[in-house]
Amino acid sequence: MTAPHITFIGAGNMASAIIKGLLAKGFAADQISASCPEPAQLDTLSREYGIGTSTDNTAFTAQADIVILAVKPQVMAPVCEGLVDTVQQRRPLIISIAAGLSSGQIDQFLGGGLPVVRVMPNTPAQVGCGATGMFANAQVSPEQRSQAEAIFRAVGIVEWFEDEQQLHAVTALSGSGPAYGFLFIEALEDAAVSCGLNADQARRLAIQTLAGAAKLAAESDLPPGELKRRVMSPGGTTEQAIRTFEAGGFEALVRKAVQAAWRRGFELAGDVPPEPGAQ
Repeated sequence: MTAPHITFIGAGNMASAIIKGLLAKGFAADQISASCPEPAQLDTLSREYGIGTSTDNTAFTAQADIVILAVKPQVMAPVCEGLVDTVQQRRPLIISIAAGLSSGQIDQFLGGGLPVVRVMPNTPAQVGCGATGMFANAQVSPEQRSQAEAIFRAVGIVEWFEDEQQLHAVTALSGSGPAYGFLFIEALEDAAVSCGLNADQARRLAIQTLAGAAKLAAESDLPPGELKRRVMSPGGTTEQAIRTFEAGGFEALVRKAVQAAWRRGFELAGDVPPEPGAQ
């Protein structure tokens, strides 16, 4: 299958980001459709991307090879209930981007026996810099796995996991992670203002500094710890700042925060979180 038809159930920010990425990577607009109950959202997608849209979730599923469920977890069950007859007849690849719902739950909502890929994307997909964790159930064929990967590579990097429960850690790291970055940018800006910079200058410098550090880490063969060491001079300003972070328990606090998000992911899925691994 060289040109699968992809339909989105849900037309929010993440669906829009993925559609934008697919079109930028050469997917044709007539390969993509979307449905949701909000005409205004659909009008925006149709106007900006030229894709087919409908307020009826079954309008495109009868011809879809891939159905991407991009709705909130709390409405997933009733949305799926309305798709059961069509997807059981068509048997497309199902991709869910809903946090906290397992592939087994999605499959059950849709009548069972379907190929399901569960995906944990993140908001930087909106600017083509997403980080996505993926899990495929046993019904997903190699070709369908490749198709699912191509969709999310259109908006960033992809990591596959063979243990679905590892997606809880992905949620705590990259799913929630952009908020951690924004928190640090905000803190750096406030600190720089306290040292005499104006807020606009401080924000621009903080954002570019973290973006540059991330790009350097991505393109370097060196681990982050070594890159950190190379910025530090004995007795210099960076060393003083790093020692202050360490004295304040920065690394332990980050670990505690990520583990809190990780445990919450299990709880939202109705699972019991295991004890964190020894560090």
